[in-house]
Amino acid sequence: MLRVFTGLFLVLLGCGTSLLLLQTLATDITTITYLLLAGVGLLFVGGILSVIRSGRWLRGLVAPIDDLLDTTDRLAAGDYQARASLQGLPELRRLAASINSMAQQLDRSAAQRRGFFANVTHELRTPLTILQGELEGMIDGVTPLSPERFQSLLEETRHLSQLVEDLRTLSLAEAGALELRREPTDLADFVHEVAASLRNEAERAGVALQVTAEDGAPPTEIDPLRLREVLANLMVNGLRACQPGGQLKIGYAHEMGGHILTVADNGRGIPPDDLPAVFDRFSKGRESDGSGLGLAIAKELVEAHGGTIGLDSQPGVGTVATITLPI
Repeated sequence: MLRVFTGLFLVLLGCGTSLLLLQTLATDITTITYLLLAGVGLLFVGGILSVIRSGRWLRGLVAPIDDLLDTTDRLAAGDYQARASLQGLPELRRLAASINSMAQQLDRSAAQRRGFFANVTHELRTPLTILQGELEGMIDGVTPLSPERFQSLLEETRHLSQLVEDLRTLSLAEAGALELRREPTDLADFVHEVAASLRNEAERAGVALQVTAEDGAPPTEIDPLRLREVLANLMVNGLRACQPGGQLKIGYAHEMGGHILTVADNGRGIPPDDLPAVFDRFSKGRESDGSGLGLAIAKELVEAHGGTIGLDSQPGVGTVATITLPI
């Protein structure tokens, strides 16, 4: 922009000076006047060249802006493959890079959304198909009516109800609208209570359940119902991973960095290729028969408490889940 103003100034200066010199020439022409006239002429030509060069510079400035506008219009229309060219001034190149980064995130989110709906459809279709087939068979007289059949149908409806509730919890948590009913809780007693509720299931699976909870820590504000859901999910996963004779350990410790809850098993472990995606929605292991929402919900619930959750696993050795809650 400074080049444009400089060029215009030089042109106006040259024109004004030329008029003055022409008026002087009409009365008295001297050698100095000719020299001044030549200088003014060069100044005038220089101004014209500066304007031309500034025009090219302006075109070079406008072209990247037009490209940025075109890219943002395409993104607004839903074309998340659109990318801006990195050209022009450094500021414009940084802006183009930011727009491209935003476009990549939008494209990734759109792909995840499509995958989410596909997975929901698949998870709902299976129990609905079973229910429909069983009921049609009963109506046609092909499937005999029996308490066992009705119990099977009841289990499918429970599966559907749990899936719908999981999807509701996950959507509320991701939207930041999940309400936590916090209350002061002694986490040592809390861990013992959760472990006691699953001790019978551990005995049926032939897995030894061990609880190590550090006493003396001050109560912390948590939602007991939601955090119980997280711990129970991790413990059930650990029980399923263990073979008869295996061991499941639940621990609690109070450190300067926060409250540490751990669930460790010596089961089959998680393959390294599957470990990065364990907290993704509908991510299931090769031997899992669940919906793939448990760990995704656990992560959202822990983060809603302001904490973090992580998994460390080695195939054939076992898995350790660690939850850290702030003090």
